[in-house]
Amino acid sequence: MNRFHISRRRLLKTGAAVGAATLAAPSILRAQSGPVKVAGIHASPVENAWNSVLHAAMVDADAEGAIEYTFSEGVSGTDYPRAMREFAEAGNVLIVGESYAVEREARQVAADYPDTAFLMGSSGDAAGDNFGVFGTWNWEAAYLAGMLAGEMTESGIVGSVGAIPIPEVNMLINGFADGVKAVNPEAEHIVSFIGTFFDPPQAREAGLAQIDAGADILFGERIGTADAAQERGIPAIGSLIDYTPRYPDTVFANALWFFRPLMDAALADAMAGNPTGKNYTPLSLMADGGNDISYVEGVAPAEAVGRMEEVRTAIKAGEFEVPRNFDEPA
Repeated sequence: MNRFHISRRRLLKTGAAVGAATLAAPSILRAQSGPVKVAGIHASPVENAWNSVLHAAMVDADAEGAIEYTFSEGVSGTDYPRAMREFAEAGNVLIVGESYAVEREARQVAADYPDTAFLMGSSGDAAGDNFGVFGTWNWEAAYLAGMLAGEMTESGIVGSVGAIPIPEVNMLINGFADGVKAVNPEAEHIVSFIGTFFDPPQAREAGLAQIDAGADILFGERIGTADAAQERGIPAIGSLIDYTPRYPDTVFANALWFFRPLMDAALADAMAGNPTGKNYTPLSLMADGGNDISYVEGVAPAEAVGRMEEVRTAIKAGEFEVPRNFDEPA
């Protein structure tokens, strides 16, 4: 068993023993100088790109001695509120997760545990004093990756494979498309949604279909897209994490996202006794170190890289604002 992982069965056993007395634990822990308890609740396996970013940030903080991290993964929507309650009753100062499928229920749980801070991936607003939200804002990096793709495509067709057309996913894919159009207005952009957050085989099939339709570069908002590109020998772009080590001859660029700035800010607020019912998403901006592009030198033409780097510098300096479009890609 992963040393950070606490099984659902073990949580059920310990929850009753801890009982109501632990509801005051967060206040006590704030006064301590050692690591504080932080929990992660992942609807998908932690190997899923989005969840892996959250997971890595908390694993790193645990390794540094800043937090004591436990997590559950593969938690279904019907079981999610119960998992939130169990971690709250276990005395965690901060609970990190996602409420996309359980917005109303998650907010009710937070209201029932006012001394516990929640930081949830959400398309909605923050609630109360302790329900903080965040979105995945790496659309700036996706725009830059799109600029490279737009100048590299030979067929004039690029593809994007996404999960579900929620605002954060839409914005990311639209950011990529806008980057492509900025340098190649005539390029065609094919978009497919697989209807779930984690299904690599289905993402691969969607990617293969786009390649059959003429796409010669794929943007993988979902894990599995690069498998299709690798199979057909075309370049691909990764999202959220660095896929290049896994696909060294396929993934030439990545639109990276970093969760640590958001987690650190929420944890600092919780430890200081400040309200955490706020939107932490803006800390994902490139200017704040929340997202950036990585790329393999020598793959994209030097002129294309130069133009992209000029825009990258302008974004970080606050001199260029990447369009933000939450609409479902056409």
